Amino acid sequence: MRIFKNKWFTRFVRKEDIRDAKLCEAVEDAEQGNIDADYGGGVIKQRIARPNEGKSGGYRAIILFRQRDKAFFVYGFSKSDRENIDEAEEHEFKELARRTFAFSDNELEHLLKTGAYQEVTGYDEKTNL
Repeated sequence: MRIFKNKWFTRFVRKEDIRDAKLCEAVEDAEQGNIDADYGGGVIKQRIARPNEGKSGGYRAIILFRQRDKAFFVYGFSKSDRENIDEAEEHEFKELARRTFAFSDNELEHLLKTGAYQEVTGYDEKTNL
């Protein structure tokens, strides 16, 4: 399983001080079938706890997710800022998932080199996969 975060999400986690280990936990939960919301089309929502707090009042992450393959963190928000994504956003994320999962390995490597995405580190070490 490879995990990525787009440029927007990278800024979001930096601002909110969310560590890669928390992102790995969210993906690990999804891998085990513990998905907070499945919008279909490879789009899920996972809760991420605030530092030293629980998940209920924490953050929400929209992830383009394909089990045992790849996860792309593309959008995040605080539960206190908004309740959920709307129907139009859901549709846009599904279209983004369709295009993102169609990337070849070369295209993905190019996106990593240009900074459009960053790879999240620590998943394999954390989960012993």
